[in-house]
Amino acid sequence: MRALAHIALFTVNFIYGVNYVVAKGLMPDVIGPSGFILLRVLGAGALFWILRALRPERTSLSDLGRLALCGFFGVALNQLMFFHGLMRTTPINASIIMVATPILVLALAAVLLKERVTYTKMLGVALGAAGALALIALKTNAAITGATRLGDLFILINATSYGIYLVLVKPLMRKYSAVTVMSWSFLVGLAFVLPLGQAELMAVDWQVLTGPIIGAIVFVVVFVTFVAYLLNTWALAHVNPTVVGTYIYMQPIMAAGSTWLFVRIGPERLGIPGDHVAVIGVPQLLCAAAIFTGVYLVGRAK
Repeated sequence: MRALAHIALFTVNFIYGVNYVVAKGLMPDVIGPSGFILLRVLGAGALFWILRALRPERTSLSDLGRLALCGFFGVALNQLMFFHGLMRTTPINASIIMVATPILVLALAAVLLKERVTYTKMLGVALGAAGALALIALKTNAAITGATRLGDLFILINATSYGIYLVLVKPLMRKYSAVTVMSWSFLVGLAFVLPLGQAELMAVDWQVLTGPIIGAIVFVVVFVTFVAYLLNTWALAHVNPTVVGTYIYMQPIMAAGSTWLFVRIGPERLGIPGDHVAVIGVPQLLCAAAIFTGVYLVGRAK
C-alpha cells in the first residue's frame, strides 16, 4: 500500500504542476478566480457525493467539527488563496513560496500529531528544498516580472492553510474513507466560496468559449480538484503528512516540464507567453534528482 500511496502522490503533484500553466492561462479573462473556485467546488463536490451515495458510510457527530475545519482550510481558504495569488503573481514566485509547505507540515505534525521528527526526515526536507530552490533560481529573470506582494502573500496563506489541512485530516483517515472525508469537506467549503464566487461564475459567457478552453476548465474541475483531492487524501491513510507535504517539491519540475510542452504545442491556445519556455538540461536534472532523493528520505520506512 505504501508503494501505491507514493504513486498516488506522484500523480497528484504531476496534475498540480500542469495546473500552474492551465489555470494561469484561464484567469481572469475567461473566469475570475473566485468564480473558478466555486465551479471547482460545485463540480468536484457533486462527484464526491455521487460516489458516497453508492457506498454510504456513517459519520460520527463528534468528527463534524474536524471535518468542518478540513473544509475551511483544505478547500475554501486553500483554493481561494492559491487562485487569487496565482492570478496576481507568477508561477515561479508561487513555486518559491510553496517550498515552505513541507516545513510547516513537519512542524505541525510534530506538535499536533506527536509525529517523530528524525534526522533523516530533516535531511530529506532540506535536500528537497535545496533542489527546488536551485531549480527555480536556474530560470530566466524574464519569468519574474508581473508578480505582486499581495499575490505572494496569498500564496503564503495558501501554503500555510494546506499544511494545516494535511495535519487535521490525518486522524480522520484512520476512521473514514477518502470519499466520506472529501464529501463533507467540500460541502463545508461550498458554504464559504458560494457568496464570494457566485457573481464571477454567473458572468462567464459560456457560449463563446472554445473547445480547448472548455477542456482546460474540465481538467481543472475533474483532475486538479476531484482526482487530486481523492488520491491525496487516500494516500494520507498510508503515509504521514510530512511525506505528502514533501511531494510539493516535485511541482516545480512538473510545472517546468508542462510549460515546455504546452509552449511547443500551441501557446496561443492557453495564453502562455513564448518567452516562458522552460530550459531542461543537466542542471535541471540534478535538481530533480535532489528533490526525488529528499522525498525518498522523508517517506522511507523506519
